[in-house]
Amino acid sequence: MKTVYEIQQFLKRFGTIIYIGDRVADLELMEAELKELYQSQLMEPKEYQTALLILRHEIQFLKEQGQKK
Repeated sequence: MKTVYEIQQFLKRFGTIIYIGDRVADLELMEAELKELYQSQLMEPKEYQTALLILRHEIQFLKEQGQKK
């Protein structure tokens, strides 16, 4: 996985579609869903770490953008 879109597609394979309307909340919920999949041993550790890094980077970017406005 290299993008948030790829993470969304991965979650969709498990029947999880996330859309709240708040991008940061969406990303945080995706992070929680990934944690559940990892704990259920449905993800490899490397895959989980990569996905978390992508999501956390995007969350940080959006929060910084919000502070600049």
